[in-house]
Amino acid sequence: MSILSNSPVALLSTPLTEFHRQSGAQLGTWFGCSLPEHFGDWLGEYRCLHESVALLDKNYRAYLDFTGPDRARYLNAILTNNIKDLPENHGTISLFLNPQGRILAEIETQALPEKLFCVSYALIREPLIAALDKYIIMDDVTLTDRTSDFASLALEGPKAALLAEELTGVDPADLAELETRLVSVHRIPCRLGKRSPGGTASAEFLVDRSHAETLWNILLEAVRKHGGGPAGYQALSSTRLEQGIPWFSYDFGEKQIPHEAGLQDSHISYTKGCYTGQEIVERVRSRGQVNRVRVTLKYDASQPPAPGTPLLSEGKEAGFTTRGAFSPALNAPIGMAYIRREKSTPGSIVELPDAAGSATVIATPIA
Repeated sequence: MSILSNSPVALLSTPLTEFHRQSGAQLGTWFGCSLPEHFGDWLGEYRCLHESVALLDKNYRAYLDFTGPDRARYLNAILTNNIKDLPENHGTISLFLNPQGRILAEIETQALPEKLFCVSYALIREPLIAALDKYIIMDDVTLTDRTSDFASLALEGPKAALLAEELTGVDPADLAELETRLVSVHRIPCRLGKRSPGGTASAEFLVDRSHAETLWNILLEAVRKHGGGPAGYQALSSTRLEQGIPWFSYDFGEKQIPHEAGLQDSHISYTKGCYTGQEIVERVRSRGQVNRVRVTLKYDASQPPAPGTPLLSEGKEAGFTTRGAFSPALNAPIGMAYIRREKSTPGSIVELPDAAGSATVIATPIA
């Protein structure tokens, strides 16, 4: 079974693509979607993410409803985390694996009244739905594609929780990770959720797609009053690399198993029972190691190498790169890569091909 390789090649639009274009944003391709690269000053946007508050367009997502009395049992049998014990309005992050234990998708599941609401990536929406549907055999479950119904916007940065509380009366810092609440922002109904990338509580707003532009403008005005502004994916990618947070389809996917990608502690329950791919996950867990692992590198070159660039040790291939960006915190290019376990400890050095420079394994998050 393959998902990413069967994903559409056409650039996906989002409810705010044309709005951003008319507002002067520089658009780029992120997660297969047309999203803001930057709004004119990516370093200023990076500072908003780190020092005040930034507004983010998160409309690269796919949304799926699962209803029916067997919905929890069904998803629990195919996803890596514990779905059946989720309290109402709480969520968890899981992986959807093939029988060989390789990662087909990353899926967030929220337990809502009368349904389970799953969030994944629009890039793989059609093949993912087809793959999930194949597992609905004897279960009383209905899968409904809700991607065209919703949009997501986010506030991130040290002032994000404060601003979200001012707008909604709910402080995300008081919620559990991925917990959600029904709120309104200037009479626009939303579902507010908490995420904490880098350990700082941020707020996400799930809203009816028809309200996306109006909500963006409301949030943008509030963000600017707090010294922040909109941020594009150039600044966000740099920030996530500094935080050591991998991105699906960039830093992990069908070529990796969870332990290689470093997701074994965040995305997997070891007590929930059987699921697709569990045998491989347990085998790796009991063996205690994998041959290669995901790491973060600091490059001595002028820019990070392209994704897929080989990494060498003593003239032999030791791994390959995935995603790179300039790190303002280190004033140097950084990136993620997969390298042999024996070269994965911080301080280890690998070489780039054609004497293009070297790279050093570093620890994350970067302070």
